[in-house]
Amino acid sequence: MLTLLHLLSSVALLVWGTHIVRTGIMRVYGANLRRILSASIKNTSMAFLAGIGVTALVQSSNATALLAISFVSQQLIALSPALVIILGADVGTALMARILTFDLGWLSPLLLLSGIVAFLSNRKTRVGQLGRVGIGLGLILLALELIVASAAPITHSSAILVIFTSISDDTLLALLLGAVFAMVSYSSLATVLLTATLAATALLPLKMALCIVIGANLGSGVLAILGGRGQSASARQLVLGSMLFKIIGCVLILPWLTPLAQWIGNTHIAFDEAVIYFHVVYNLLRCLLMLPLVTSMARLCRRLVPHEDMNNATAAPRYLDNSALDTPSLALANAVRETLRLGDVVAQMLERFRLVLLGDREQKREISRLDEEADMLHSAIKLYLAQIRQDDLGEEDSRRWAEVIDTALNLKQAGGILEHISSSFTNKALDARLSLSSEGMEELLALHQRLTSSLSLAMSVFLTGDMTNAKRLRRAKHRLILLGRRYSHAHVERLHQQNPQSLETSSLHMGLLGDIRRLNSLFCAVAYHVLEPDPEDSAE
Repeated sequence: MLTLLHLLSSVALLVWGTHIVRTGIMRVYGANLRRILSASIKNTSMAFLAGIGVTALVQSSNATALLAISFVSQQLIALSPALVIILGADVGTALMARILTFDLGWLSPLLLLSGIVAFLSNRKTRVGQLGRVGIGLGLILLALELIVASAAPITHSSAILVIFTSISDDTLLALLLGAVFAMVSYSSLATVLLTATLAATALLPLKMALCIVIGANLGSGVLAILGGRGQSASARQLVLGSMLFKIIGCVLILPWLTPLAQWIGNTHIAFDEAVIYFHVVYNLLRCLLMLPLVTSMARLCRRLVPHEDMNNATAAPRYLDNSALDTPSLALANAVRETLRLGDVVAQMLERFRLVLLGDREQKREISRLDEEADMLHSAIKLYLAQIRQDDLGEEDSRRWAEVIDTALNLKQAGGILEHISSSFTNKALDARLSLSSEGMEELLALHQRLTSSLSLAMSVFLTGDMTNAKRLRRAKHRLILLGRRYSHAHVERLHQQNPQSLETSSLHMGLLGDIRRLNSLFCAVAYHVLEPDPEDSAE
C-alpha cells in the first residue's frame, strides 16, 4: 500500500510540475506568445512552427489551444490558420516529451535550487516567475525519477502483472485510460511521460502503452472541447476540427498497433524509448497528413456548427476570455479591449444625446438601451477582473488593473448621466414644447463637440498611456471648465436681459452645464493614471 502511495504521489508531482511551468511561462511571456501566434497566420508553415514553439515553451498543447480559441472567439484569426496552430501544438508537446525523457537527473537539483532562490527573492518580478518555471522543470525531472523508483517494487507483484497482462488486448480500455488521465491531469504531456516511465519498468505491456498515448491525444481534444463551451461558434468550430483530426489519426493507426508492437518487441529498442518515439512520429505524421485538409475541415466545421445570430447578443462581452485568467497580462489586455468597447457605447450615447438636443425625442429610447448595455459591460469587466489573483500581479500590472477598474466605472457613470439628462431634456423641454435660446443651444453644442473630442482622446490615452496626450487631455479638461463658466455667465446675462426662452429653460440649461462638466471630469480622469508616475507632473 505504501509503495502504491509513493507512485501516486510521484504522478501528482509530475502533474504539478507541468502546471507550474505552464502558468509561469504564461505569466511572463503570455502577451508575447499571443503576439507570436497572431503574427504567424501569414502562411501555413509559420502557423505550424508557431504552434510547435509556443507549446514547447508552455509544455502544454491545451494552453496553446486555449490561446487559439481566444483568438478565434475575438475574430483575430480565421479558422484555418487556427487549426494549423493546434496541429503544430500537438507536435510541440510530443517533442517536449522526447526532451524531458533524456537523462537529465543531474539538472533537477540545480533547477530546484536556483528556481526557489529566484522565486522567493523576487516573487512579483519577471525573474521570480522564471524561477517558478525552473521549479516546475525541476519537479518534472524529479517526479520521473521517483516514478521509476516507486514502480520498481510493483513490477515484482504477480497480481499486478496478471491484471495488466489481462487487459493488454483491450484497446478501448487503454484508449479510455489515456484520455481520462490526460483530462484529469490537464496535460497529455504528463500522461505520455508517465506511460513511458511505466513501460520502462515492464509494468505496462507495449501495445497498451501505445494505446494510452493515442488516448492521451484524444483526451487533450476533449479538454479543448470543454474549454470551448460557452465560447463563440468560431471557437466551437475550432475545437471540433481539432478533435476530428485526432479521431481520424486514431482510426488510421489502430489497425497497425499490434504488428507495430510485435515488431518493436523483436528489436532491441527500450520500451520507454519506443513509447516516446512513437508519440513523436505518430503526431508528426498525423499532423503533416492533416495539413492539406485544413481548409476542407474548416468548411465542414462551419456546416456542423453554424454561426449564431448575433443581433440579439450585441450587449454580451466579446473579449473577456475566462481561459486567459491564469495569465494576468492576457486577462488585463482582454479587459482593456472590453473597456474600449464600453467607451464606444458611451460615444454612441453622446452622439445620440446631440440629436436629442436638436429635437429628436425618439433617441431617448435608444440611449436608455445603450445605458443598459453599458451597465452590463461594466459589471462583466468588474467581475472578470475580480477573478484575477492580486498576488499574481506585478507592480505594473497592479497599476493597470486599477486603471481599468476606474475607467470602466467612470464610463458606466457617464452613461448613467447621459441617460438621465436625455430623459430630463425630453420630458422638460421637448414634451413641454419648450426650446432653448439660439445662443444657449449653440453653447451646448459647442460644449458637446469638445466633450466628444475629450472622450476620443481619453480612450486613446487609456489604450496607449501616452504622456503627451495625457497632458493634452488634462488641458482640454481645464479649457472646458473655463468655457462652461463663461457660458454660465452668458446665460445669466440673458436672464438679466429678460430673454423669454432663457427664463423658461434656465433651470434645465444650468443643469445641463453642470452635467457636462461632470461628464468631462469622468472622461479626463484617465489622464491622471498616466500622469501620476511623472516626476515633473508631481512637482507642478
